[in-house]
Amino acid sequence: MYAQEPHRVVFLIDNKSFYASVECVARHLNPLKTPLVVMSEQENTNGGLILATSPTAKANYGLQANVSRQRDLPQDPALIVVPPRVNLYIKRNLAINTIFQRFTAAGDCWPYSIDESVLDVTRSWRLFGASPLAVAKRIQATVHRELGLYLTIGIGENPLQAKLALDLFAKHTPDLIGELSYATFAARIWPLTELDAVWSIGARTAKRLKRLGVTSMYDLAHLPPAALKAEFGIIGTQLFALAWGVDRSELARRIRVRAPSIGNSQVLPRDYATQEEIERVITEIAQQVAARLRHHHRKAGRISLSIGFSYAASAAEQRSGFSHSATIPPTNQDAPLAAALVRLFRKAWQGQVVRNVAVSTGHLAPDVGEQLNLLEPVRTQLHRTDLNRALDDIRTRFGFTRLVYATSLLQGATAIARAGLVGGHNGGNAYD
Repeated sequence: MYAQEPHRVVFLIDNKSFYASVECVARHLNPLKTPLVVMSEQENTNGGLILATSPTAKANYGLQANVSRQRDLPQDPALIVVPPRVNLYIKRNLAINTIFQRFTAAGDCWPYSIDESVLDVTRSWRLFGASPLAVAKRIQATVHRELGLYLTIGIGENPLQAKLALDLFAKHTPDLIGELSYATFAARIWPLTELDAVWSIGARTAKRLKRLGVTSMYDLAHLPPAALKAEFGIIGTQLFALAWGVDRSELARRIRVRAPSIGNSQVLPRDYATQEEIERVITEIAQQVAARLRHHHRKAGRISLSIGFSYAASAAEQRSGFSHSATIPPTNQDAPLAAALVRLFRKAWQGQVVRNVAVSTGHLAPDVGEQLNLLEPVRTQLHRTDLNRALDDIRTRFGFTRLVYATSLLQGATAIARAGLVGGHNGGNAYD
């Protein structure tokens, strides 16, 4: 019943090897011909993780982004290794999306990630070319001319088809463009047997599908929807739609989040084995989350703490960590949040070496008043609220490190070191 489905013209655009390409262009080098990798800081990623590789580095040395580590680097002086500059990548992403907006109607360009964007050009493509393919090539040429970067583009009649066209076809064609439509979907997608190569199907889902006798996308498309829903729940319905290339999402429509959450997480710079150091990090993260709650004018009525063990501890314990939650009186103050999280940690921790810490808050409510208690003077409670707000104002104006708790200077603390990071990596200089 494809005739009843929405037929649009959607581009899903990927900036090819984005981080590595930006670094190549900044050095006046060709992104497609230069062997270059972006290597994260050792202290932030357990010995150094390759965040991005140029196509040449990937082809010549077999290096893979977010998989290969510093130990995998070949001893070849021709290979250029550079640190990340996330602020620069953000700046380039904004410039790229500004170009995209020239080719779309207002509100029809959406960043999908730092290196991917979705463009609905249904209302605008005829202004820029004889066909969607011609418009895609024009966008590629414009970005390359102005920024020196190469784009890979998937074209489809909905966002799902555009994503599959990008991942499965565009990255392997000479012009870096792939196309899918309702008319061609079955012929091009159903023969695929590597299910985990298809967007949204992970290795575990592929194994579960195999147990149901599904070994190709054709099998998935012809499995009864009821069987998929019985096995996977609502995800089963989504898998069935995926196999038929159906996507009815309206990207411009804002989705109301049923259970919003505010949180923060860290991969620690090393293994933490002492209770004092682990609790110091938990307290710092609690302070950061409290500041975010105040920024969004929310209070949290529930907290969650997730602790990830080190590799050795995970192997010894036969589990990767633990997670616990608790209901608390609604608050966005540093001390109550930190105290509640430390209590959760002490109840569950049994001396394991820790490498990851994550905090999230839920049951969010508007910050419209102060819930006083009878155990301390009213003046003290109001003073604490005013102090935290003053602290937020100072950090907003002058930077986080201008005013920090003294505990952040103690061994194991990470707040100051992480203040200059963006997404856990070196922000660098956006103007280089």
